[in-house]
Amino acid sequence: MVGSYEKSSMRKKERDLNHVMHKVPCGDSPYVKAKHAQLIEKDPETAIVLFWKAINAGDRVDSALKDMAVVMKQLDRTEEAIEAIKSFRGLCSIQAQESLDNVLIDLYRKCGKIEEQIDLLKRKLRLIYQGEAFNGRPTKTARSHGKKFQVSVKQETSRLLGNLGWAYMQKSNFMTAEVVYWKAQMIDPDANKACNLAQCLIKQARYDEASSVIQDVVQGRLPGSDDSKIRNRAQEIVVELTSKQPSPEWADLVGVLMILSRGWSS
Repeated sequence: MVGSYEKSSMRKKERDLNHVMHKVPCGDSPYVKAKHAQLIEKDPETAIVLFWKAINAGDRVDSALKDMAVVMKQLDRTEEAIEAIKSFRGLCSIQAQESLDNVLIDLYRKCGKIEEQIDLLKRKLRLIYQGEAFNGRPTKTARSHGKKFQVSVKQETSRLLGNLGWAYMQKSNFMTAEVVYWKAQMIDPDANKACNLAQCLIKQARYDEASSVIQDVVQGRLPGSDDSKIRNRAQEIVVELTSKQPSPEWADLVGVLMILSRGWSS
């Protein structure tokens, strides 16, 4: 029979394990309970209720509001998440505003609020040009798939411009999107934005220019060219260009792409 001391010790070990494995914070506050419901119990509805309690109690409001909006997005409650951020971001610190903007951009994209997305992206870019991004620091710490890494102002500017170009493409404003993509590539080029730029040029029937852009990806001259999703997309763009403007040069390009694809997969 397990005594109370042993039970208490086992619960402490379980909490410590959850803290390490799932990055659940220690304690018994509403925010901690919300993270436990979100990450351990996999109960997003309960997590949202507890995040609301954390916000109302002033318990880690910065994280609670952001995490609650992310969970709402996962449940397709994007409109509710947008209203929550707009209503309660005034309770959050200055340092949290940038990450809340990033969540808002994702929410706007998911629910098709393109104009709102464009306005917010432009505002974030203005802050960069005014020297007010990253709270005046040259870099910031970002997180992706549980890993932290440093992002420079230059990289962030290019990323935001890429998102802005994509938003303009959704509105079929291909000329403006093209200008934005070129500017993004001048600052910090990568293969994903090159594919988007090539697609933008195709929409304007400027196939030779699109060919020149996509060849940088096919030839592996841009960061990200070796990513499998990017390679597949580049191949689709080449096939589309071939169908619109068949020529011996395009046949050569398709051949090069196939050879490189085999090399990448080996």
